[in-house]
Amino acid sequence: MSGTVPVRPDVTVRWYEPWPGTSAPAGPTLLWLHGGGFFRGGLDQPEAHDVARSLAARGVRVATVDYRLAPPPGLGLLAGRLMPSRSRYPGALDDVVTAYGEVGDRSPEGVIVGGASAGACLAAAATLRTIDDGRPPVGAVFAYGFFHAAHPRVVEAHHRSGGHRGLSHARWALDAMNRNYAGSRGSLADRLAFPGGHVLSGFPRTLVVNAERDNMRASGDLFAAELADAGVDVRHHVLPGTHHAFLNRPRLAAYAHTVSLVAEWTRGG
Repeated sequence: MSGTVPVRPDVTVRWYEPWPGTSAPAGPTLLWLHGGGFFRGGLDQPEAHDVARSLAARGVRVATVDYRLAPPPGLGLLAGRLMPSRSRYPGALDDVVTAYGEVGDRSPEGVIVGGASAGACLAAAATLRTIDDGRPPVGAVFAYGFFHAAHPRVVEAHHRSGGHRGLSHARWALDAMNRNYAGSRGSLADRLAFPGGHVLSGFPRTLVVNAERDNMRASGDLFAAELADAGVDVRHHVLPGTHHAFLNRPRLAAYAHTVSLVAEWTRGG
């Protein structure tokens, strides 16, 4: 890890340089975004720090960003008074796009935007926004992400979340989380809040990795299909036997497999 750099007072980027001795050629920088339902998480959680270190050990240059979080769901109008530093849409997206500019300035081989869970949604939104701005990334990576304002129904029982996530990741709870992040009906329908179901032309080549038993998989699978229908070069994997947020558990085989998959893909493999 090469250090943490404030891009502006409220946006911090943490850099992870390829480890000494890695033989991989110089390539794009991966701007990687943690998950947490838009309202929790940070740079030190395994899904951010461990993933970035593991990729750096495989020769990938990574930057993570400490984007602004939304207030926890359920606070309603009290959120601004109780948690004034929190921000609903488009606060997190603005921070990611600000970080993207800094990372792009230091990445002659281009930038790949990626993330996990809510971070994948933010990464997809940032991809669309930078396309609109005329400075698109060279690729996108999404791990067990969700992308639609209303979560699609999981049809097959063996694709559903189990255990405690059967409740916490029920469709009604996930939709409430999305509404909390958006903050208004207009924002909920904005393509830069939830890109799923909107026009995706100009999207770069994309890697999608979904968990098999995950209520969010329905959105991830649908978004991969929407990208393919838009003519995007998509590589889509569903990892058997996996559950949501497996990148927060570095000892899992799925963690190592996904890190290797991402490292190979960023090098054009």
